[in-house]
Amino acid sequence: MIKHKKQKVVHLTSVHRRYDTRIFVKMCRSCVARGYETVLVVADSKGAETVDGVSIIDVGLPVGRLYRIANTTRQIYKQALLLNADLFHLHDPELLPIGLRLKKLGYKVIFDSHEDVPAQLLNKDYLPPIVCGLIPKYYKLYESWACHKLDGVIAATPFIRAKFLSTGINAQDVANFPILDEFSPATDWESKKNEVCYVGSIGRVRGIEQMCDAMQHVETSSFLNLVGQFDDSELHETMRKKTGWQRVYELGLLSRSEVRCVLGRSVAGIVTLNPISNYLDALPIKMFEYMSAGIPVIASDFPLWRQIIEGNDCGVLVDPMKPMDIANAIDSLLLDRDLAKRLGSNGRSAVESKYNWTTQERKLFNFYESILCETPVVRGTL
Repeated sequence: MIKHKKQKVVHLTSVHRRYDTRIFVKMCRSCVARGYETVLVVADSKGAETVDGVSIIDVGLPVGRLYRIANTTRQIYKQALLLNADLFHLHDPELLPIGLRLKKLGYKVIFDSHEDVPAQLLNKDYLPPIVCGLIPKYYKLYESWACHKLDGVIAATPFIRAKFLSTGINAQDVANFPILDEFSPATDWESKKNEVCYVGSIGRVRGIEQMCDAMQHVETSSFLNLVGQFDDSELHETMRKKTGWQRVYELGLLSRSEVRCVLGRSVAGIVTLNPISNYLDALPIKMFEYMSAGIPVIASDFPLWRQIIEGNDCGVLVDPMKPMDIANAIDSLLLDRDLAKRLGSNGRSAVESKYNWTTQERKLFNFYESILCETPVVRGTL
């Protein structure tokens, strides 16, 4: 009996954590379960290891953004050549140049657009205003040119996919929906604390100022479980001086099991991102993880999010720039546990029926297979 060699999929990132929820927990582990030899190349100086069947290779932690773009990218390219994959899956925009080089050598290469990068660049605080106006335009042209040369694009949302499809690029949306059995809804609502939670990166445009101010105005004796890491140390210090901070439990980065415990004791989850262009059409994982855990969502009243929250009757919509709106939503859910339980149950049902990783995993592998089944190009050398 002839034994067929496993196809090898290599995920490349110079930015994301090795246990990133989208890349490692979902995509890489799903690749292993599907029978692919799976490798993840990262840059964090934590060394090589094999976890859940995924071989993790480390090229070293970059020092600063420019070093990462130049030297770390070069190290990842060298490592990619050694791995000789059937498919390379790129997760960062700065890896597009090495994707083009790998494609020129005859490899199958796809780019994973986690965000609408041109829109994201418009809101980078570290870029001067004149640069903010120019870079997104040039990047959009480069991204389109580069992705036309690759085998395809994975898009984190249908909106991003539509952007690529409109220019004739082969694209498939694969949303970052939760793994169904990772978060179980609480059965005993009476044991829940007078707490709400926020889970994710913490920053100004992610609504930390308004959340903190909201805790100053709540009428109930409630507290905010704040899970994640600040992206700005000065902002962190500013928040600590606010009156509302006295009602904040700062928990820092937590493991997935610890996040489950926080969600389990919280009455609601907050996702009040500011109304910037990059967020209006986003599908934030935290929203769906709250729903998966069976707790109602307090969310920014964006048109797309309104369709999800109102369409599934699973939360409360607020103006994210008005702390009083957020405070009133918190109070309403803490004072009416029956309402909170009903909204949370509706959210869980919606996740079970459509907003779960199983539905996205199927799309991911159909896309992989459509590319891997294409006639291979003879690989050469540069």
